[in-house]
Amino acid sequence: MTIHTIDGRPALRFERRLPHPPERVWRAVTDPAELGQWYPLRVTELDPRPGGRLVFDDGADGVITGEITDFEPPRLFAFDEHDPEGRGRAFNDHARIELHPDAQGCLLVFTHVFADATNAESYSRGWEECLDALVTALDAG
Repeated sequence: MTIHTIDGRPALRFERRLPHPPERVWRAVTDPAELGQWYPLRVTELDPRPGGRLVFDDGADGVITGEITDFEPPRLFAFDEHDPEGRGRAFNDHARIELHPDAQGCLLVFTHVFADATNAESYSRGWEECLDALVTALDAG
């Protein structure tokens, strides 16, 4: 994990080398049922195209919507998250998942751009847990 800035906002970048082909990892990061196994929010809608809508169930009191900014199978999936109900989370977060094939499988590069740098440590711990869960899900099936 590294911390840097993108467009003046803090960003976390994680890299994971995975012993799985990009096509398999692509399903795990874009299929709503599989994405919900490791992403911190359950996905209830995903329209797989740039400009497509994403809807997440926050597990508490509502939904978080998103818009897909990039969708290039099987190498790039990126989206913005929005909180239209204004429940206090600092949104417009941006998540970017890149898959780079290599001889052993692929390199996953996950980037999270957010608003408040004071959240970096908490986000970092959370994403490490999520990426560990992704690895576990991929290894299990």
